[in-house]
Parts: sequence; C-alpha cells; structure tokens
Amino acid sequence: MKLTNQIVIEKAKELGFDLIGFAKADLLQDETEKLKEWLSKGFHASMDYMERNFEKRLDVNNIFPNAKSVISLAMNYFTDHQYSNEKGFGKVSRYAWGKDYHLIIWEKLEILEERLKEIDPSFNCLTYVDTGPVMDKAWAVRSGIGWLGKHTNVITREMGSWIFLATIICNQEFNYNRPIEDFCGSCRACLDACPTKAIVDEYVVDANRCISFLTIENKGEISDGLKNQFDNWLFGCDICQDVCPWNKKFPTQTREKEFEPDGNKEIALQEILEMNSQEFKRRFETSPIKRAKLNGIKRNAEFLMKAGDSIH
Repeated sequence: MKLTNQIVIEKAKELGFDLIGFAKADLLQDETEKLKEWLSKGFHASMDYMERNFEKRLDVNNIFPNAKSVISLAMNYFTDHQYSNEKGFGKVSRYAWGKDYHLIIWEKLEILEERLKEIDPSFNCLTYVDTGPVMDKAWAVRSGIGWLGKHTNVITREMGSWIFLATIICNQEFNYNRPIEDFCGSCRACLDACPTKAIVDEYVVDANRCISFLTIENKGEISDGLKNQFDNWLFGCDICQDVCPWNKKFPTQTREKEFEPDGNKEIALQEILEMNSQEFKRRFETSPIKRAKLNGIKRNAEFLMKAGDSIH
C-alpha cells in the first residue's frame, strides 16, 4: 500500500507525536545564508560544529541520496508545574525535568519507521532528533508546523513553543504543507525579558550571552560580568519561552508521562557541589542534565552561589 499523509499522521499520533508536517526536500538556500551570517558574527560561541557540513544543511540529498520529502514531527513536553524558588536551589529548564527526550523520541521514531515499512516496504528513511547536520527548525517551518519566533524557537498555534522536534528524511513523495504566517507581530516580550540581553535582535541570539548555552554546552568559565543576571538558572533557561504570549495562551499538558518532573526541577546547589562522578552518573543517567557533565554543573552551581543568584 502506498503511504499517504493521513497514514503517516495517524501512525505518528498513535506514538505520541502531536504535530506532523510535510515538506519537499528542496534546498534550504535562505536558511543556510542566514546561518552563515550568524556564524560570521561569532554568535555560535564555541559551537564549532555548526560551521561544518554546510552542504548537508543546504541539501538533505547529501545526507540521504534521492530524498524526496522531509517529514517534521513535534511533541509537546509542557507539564503544569512551577518552581518554588527556594533559597539555595538552582532551576532546571523545563525540557530537562524528566527523561532525556532523545531516548524517548528515538525509540518512537524506530517504531514509526518499522510500521511505515510494514505498510509500504519501499519506504526508506533517515531520522534525526536534534542531532546531525539537519536544520530541524527550518524544516518544521517549511512543513507548516509553526513559525520561527523572535527567540529563535519554533512556535505553534496549538501548543506554543514547548515542543521537541524530530525530522524524517525519506524517499517518498507526499502532499506538502505550506509555511504558516509569523504571528509574533510587534511583540518584543522575549527580547525585553532576556536578563543577559542574548537576543540581540529579532530572530537573532548571541550564544555567548545565552544562559542556556553558558550552562550546558559551554566548556569554559562564565564571565563575572554576568553575575546576578542568571535568575538562578542552574541548567538551561526558559525565560524567553515563559514570557511568550503563545505559551501563556496555550499551556497544553503533554501526553508523555516521562516528561513529568523526576526530582530534577530544582536542585540544591550544595548537593551539586558535594556530588562525585558516580553519584552524578547514577542520578542523571537518563537525564539531559548529563550533557553539562559534572564539571559543568558544578561550575554553574559555584557561579550562582558566588553571584548570589540563588538567593532570589
């Protein structure tokens, strides 16, 4: 049986994906030009990997020969819990409250691929979850899932920007969606709220000042010039999403129970400072927090305590 949009959508939704869009596997010419301009300004900080594999970012046929379509999938991860802001504790970004989304979505994509191949044995694909030289946000926009917000996260009309993205590059043709309108309008809430002024212009983030980068992927020290600007964020930051009107308007609860907080919503800074490598591995084995590594998370805790951020 030949796969149709509806069949893919039904099978994906059965596995917990909330939004599914289809785009023709065309060149991402405009998107890669904007990426080059962003890189030329050094806004990628130490993320040198973003300078590599441009030919693959531009043309997915360089990843998957004879690619016909790109299927974008979004999964809501919002859970209705709030921070206590207790003294001596550091906040963790909402996406890392539960189990690592890579582990959850990779498993679902594997099952989805198997089920689609059962229906159409000629179906072949490569799947990605925020990994590899794939511009997942660009494809989500191309496929009509949402628009790129001024904070550079994809915003959907259905559930705001609390979404994880996955990408399927495949050898089948579908009916393609059109990109939807940018509904940010004149709103500047995310730009005005960023405590480190990392959103230097609409749709432009300087990673050198971004709390999420500085507390997760950054391997160096955190500048003393940013003291008292971290709003007690230990791992990641959600400020630009918290203030977004689309997130306030549509706080839709996730269907995935493993995104619920698993004791990592807020963490005692002293506990982090006293943690050894075995304890770190055991506690964060299936958590996104392991990305920061023990040295990184201790650096963050020390910075918050030194700066006095943990008092607020």
